[in-house]
Amino acid sequence: MLTDVIAALATPGGRSAIALIRVSGSRAHDVAATVIEGFRPEPLRTAHLSTVIDPTSGERLDEVLYTAYKGPSSYTGEDMVEISTHGGLLVPAEVLAAFLGAGARQALRGEFTRRALVNGKLDLLQAEAIGDLIDASAPAQRRAAMSQLDRGLSLRIGKLRDQVLELEALCCYEIDFPEEDSGPVPPERIQIAIDDLSGSLERLLATAVEGERLQEGALCVIAGRPNVGKSSLFNALLGSDRAIVTDVPGTTRDAIEAPLVCEGFPFRLVDTAGLRDSDDTVERMGIEVSQRYLSGADVIILCVEAGTPLNNDERSFRAESQVPVIVVRTKADLMVDPGESGCGDEVLASALDGTGLEVVRSRLAAIMFAGLGVRGDIEPLVTRARHRLSLQQARNEIRSFEGARRAGVDIVVAGTHLRAAVTALDDVIGVVTTEDVLDRVFGSFCVGK
Repeated sequence: MLTDVIAALATPGGRSAIALIRVSGSRAHDVAATVIEGFRPEPLRTAHLSTVIDPTSGERLDEVLYTAYKGPSSYTGEDMVEISTHGGLLVPAEVLAAFLGAGARQALRGEFTRRALVNGKLDLLQAEAIGDLIDASAPAQRRAAMSQLDRGLSLRIGKLRDQVLELEALCCYEIDFPEEDSGPVPPERIQIAIDDLSGSLERLLATAVEGERLQEGALCVIAGRPNVGKSSLFNALLGSDRAIVTDVPGTTRDAIEAPLVCEGFPFRLVDTAGLRDSDDTVERMGIEVSQRYLSGADVIILCVEAGTPLNNDERSFRAESQVPVIVVRTKADLMVDPGESGCGDEVLASALDGTGLEVVRSRLAAIMFAGLGVRGDIEPLVTRARHRLSLQQARNEIRSFEGARRAGVDIVVAGTHLRAAVTALDDVIGVVTTEDVLDRVFGSFCVGK
C-alpha cells in the first residue's frame, strides 16, 4: 500500500472559494501529467496555472493552480502534487475522480501523515500533535499541540532514553570487570543515576492528569435543586440559549453538554436535572443521568439561590464530594442586600446581568489547570493515555531494576529491566510501534491529512 499513489480532498466539502486536493506517491507526477494539461513539476514549490482534463472523456473540468514537490522534501517524504480547485460540491469531486481514474486511489484516514511518519519526516508524537492541532478548540490546546509538534515532548522522551542508556552503560562495567570488589563504578554513582532517572520520569508523569484533561476538556457539571437557575447559568456561561429555561421546577429532564473555554482552557459544561425526589418517571431518569455525570465530574458547580442558606443535603454534598465544588449563588440580580450572599468562597452570580460570570470562569480555570498556569508553555505535557501508560511501564521497569540490584540479582538479569524501559520509551515516540496502535492514532484523522 505504501507504493500506491494516493489522492484525497484536503478541505471540507461544501460551498467555498477554493478546495485543495493532495496527491502523493512515487508516481504522483506521472498521474498528475495524465490529468493536468501541460503538467511540469519544475520549478518545484511554485504555483502553476493550468486546466484539469477528464482522462476518459477529455472534458475540461476546472482551471486550477498546482504545486509540485519532490521527495523527500515534501510533507509525506514522497513526490507530491497539491491542486487548488474552485470550491463547491461538484468541481472538487470531479477533479478528485479524474485523479482516481488516472491511477491514484482514495487515501485512507490520516494516510498522508502516516506516510510522513514511515518516511521519517516526523515521529509519532508529532503526528499526534498534528491531529491535536486540528481538533484544538481552546488556545491552551493549540499551545500544547504546537509544543509537541516542535518536538518538545519528543526531546524530553529522548533525554529520558539517554539516561536509561547511560545507566545501562554504567552497569556494563560490572559485567566487564566482575573480578573487582565493587566494580570500577562506585555503587553510589549508579544509585544517583537511578534516582535522577526516576525523578525525571515522575516529574513528566505528574503532568499527565492536567495534560489528559487539557486534551479532553475538564468535565464541569452544574448541579443543584430544581429551579435554582442552573440552566440560566449554563446558558450565560456559554453565551447562547442551549438549555430551556422556565419557572417550572423539573424543566430539565436530561443532561445537556456543550464546550466552554475559560481563560484559554477547555471545559465540557453539563447542565443536569435538578436533584430531588420525584414521582415523574422521565424526571427520575434525568436525575439518574445527573448522578452518573456527577460521579465522573472533574469539578462541580453547585447552584444555590442567593439569600437562601444551604440545606443539609447541600452541605453534605459539598463536604463529601471527591472533586472540587464551587458554590454559585444564583439570581443575584433579585437580591436587595448583596451582603446576604453567604460565605466568602462562594460566588455571587446573575445570568441576567452577568454578575460573577467571569469569576466563575476564572475559578474553574484556576482549579482545573493550576499546574499548567505555573509551567506555562515551557514544559512538555503528557496529553494521552498512551503516553502515560508507556511512561508508567518505563518507571516500573526502573523500579524493578533497582529492586533486583538491591536483592543481589545478577547484573545481566537485572539489566533486562533497563532494556524493557528503553523499549517502553521507544513506544512513546513510535520507534517501534505495532500496526494496531498506528491504526488507532491515524483512524481519528481526516481523510486528506
